[in-house]
Amino acid sequence: MGAPRRALWAAVLLLLSSAHGLKFPENATRAEAVEVQFLRWVKYVGGLKHSVFGAAMNKLFPSFTIVVDKNPAAGDFTSIQAAVDSIPFVNLVRVVIKVNPGVYTEKVTVSPFRAFVTVEGAGADRTVVQWGDTAQTPGLNGQPMGTFNSATFAVNSPYFIAKNITFKNTTPVPPPGALGKQAVALRISGDTASFWGCKFIGGQDTLYDHQGRHYYKDCYIEGSVDFVFGDGLALFEGCHLHATAVNYGAVTAQDRMSLLEDTGFSFVNCRVTGSGALYLGRAWGTFSRVVFAFTYMDNIIIPKGWHNWGDPNREMTVFYGQYKCTGPGANFAGRVSWSRELTDEEAKPFISLSFIDGSEWITL
Repeated sequence: MGAPRRALWAAVLLLLSSAHGLKFPENATRAEAVEVQFLRWVKYVGGLKHSVFGAAMNKLFPSFTIVVDKNPAAGDFTSIQAAVDSIPFVNLVRVVIKVNPGVYTEKVTVSPFRAFVTVEGAGADRTVVQWGDTAQTPGLNGQPMGTFNSATFAVNSPYFIAKNITFKNTTPVPPPGALGKQAVALRISGDTASFWGCKFIGGQDTLYDHQGRHYYKDCYIEGSVDFVFGDGLALFEGCHLHATAVNYGAVTAQDRMSLLEDTGFSFVNCRVTGSGALYLGRAWGTFSRVVFAFTYMDNIIIPKGWHNWGDPNREMTVFYGQYKCTGPGANFAGRVSWSRELTDEEAKPFISLSFIDGSEWITL
């Protein structure tokens, strides 16, 4: 580690130690103290493992605010990525990035060690971040970048919060059967993330709930096929799911691959509207798990409700249920035999914050 980098680490970690009451070893030089504090952080992050089984700790108060504005004179930065990059590479205090009204055409990534980041727009209809990559867009090596890297906004760190902002992939809805058109608006790969009053807009594979515990409150999610997908443990409360399918589509493609995985999607007090003929979910994962509770379903829902991804064996292992749903598409009578109309007792684990250990980490 060179002298300039040591000086930077010293400044950053002295700030962190002051904020969190961490102590340097007695008689340690500044350089030694930097190394000790950095190793403590590495051990801390290593213990998290971005796992749904890890203990969460998100009760930190905002530390400082960064303003993003299209006008250089009105903010600290003119792009969201520049604001993110200004945060210490290893971050342990809450940083609020306020994004003023405007359309920000950029691809944004929050790196794994930049924890405790809040991105707050001026309203989902007023603050938009957008880009247009697809799974077949050439990457840096000239090869297709794939669905994972197509995201307009990608979060890899824990304790992320977003409020009142739109995440958009500008790729239009592809024609039926088109290949390589997966186009993610947001990918969340960090544990303990929450989204409040946000919009996620895309044509196909809009919201990639990749892994970790996540909470969506009063959000709008738009897409055609598998527009909520991944292997996260996610609770959607009061959200509006809007299909733009040309012919057939699906709301979810949950990717739980083992009986031992504590993952799944639960939609509570939501609405499902839009166009096309829509499945509630397709069994991307062998043990795919999705529940809809107290949710209004428009008449676009295919009566069978669920699709086995072309593998009848998955009908033995998936967990698909609905509970006290309403609307013309909610009739359980025509559902596939391997889905469930849940009892009060069966539904209980899926309809509160305890589904995602929310009381441990959800904050405004």
